[in-house]
Amino acid sequence: VVRRIASSIDIAAPPGRIWPFVTNIEWWPRWGLSITAVDSEAGEIFPGLSGRVRTRLGFWLPFTIGDVVAESFWDWFVGGVPATGHHLDSREGHTRVRFTAPWVVAPYKPVMTASLKELKRLVESA
Repeated sequence: VVRRIASSIDIAAPPGRIWPFVTNIEWWPRWGLSITAVDSEAGEIFPGLSGRVRTRLGFWLPFTIGDVVAESFWDWFVGGVPATGHHLDSREGHTRVRFTAPWVVAPYKPVMTASLKELKRLVESA
């Protein structure tokens, strides 16, 4: 079992309203603060989808989508290694959105937290 770090936020919306923001690759650069562009043959994720993301540092990394559970969870591999897990947990009147990542990238936690805040802003203002 891989130990993971986590960051979460509550968003005043049901999972079904948040899901398109986290699964449509066109939205990723708007809330995912570590990436500036996405290149892939599909607009929506599915298991095995591959493509590449451009990082804030300007270089491109390949990605492959791993598991997808509709309106609940998806994860991916970036540069061939396990990357962020995206969890949507329905609660009374809101959704807890949680990002997880392998503990070896613990310095990435502030980026996950900032990305969650931006996702919340986008969803709640839409």
